Amino acid sequence: VLEAYKQGLRPAVGYELNPWLLGLSNYRAWKAGYRGKVSFLRKDLWKKPPLAAKLLAELPDEARVVAGRFPFPSWTPTSTLGRGLEQVWAYDMKEVRRAARSGEGGSPV
Repeated sequence: VLEAYKQGLRPAVGYELNPWLLGLSNYRAWKAGYRGKVSFLRKDLWKKPPLAAKLLAELPDEARVVAGRFPFPSWTPTSTLGRGLEQVWAYDMKEVRRAARSGEGGSPV
């Protein structure tokens, strides 16, 4: 989230279920001088089945979704970085929609 903010993405919002990691994220944002500029919310997005459908419906083609630790099971990532607990998956919405229309990469949601 900090890097997204540094790259000009606004708003820069992160979601975390674990309260300890949420506190750590807020601490790191404060320490880096980004307090009040980035947000971290305690939410369990993975218990919300319509998340992928919501993102497809609401995000513009230029948006990029970055997921850490848990990939979107029915989307094909545009790129990945890291391994194990440090792995992240990036999904460019234009590519997710293209794959959904062509039948590639599984279901759109």
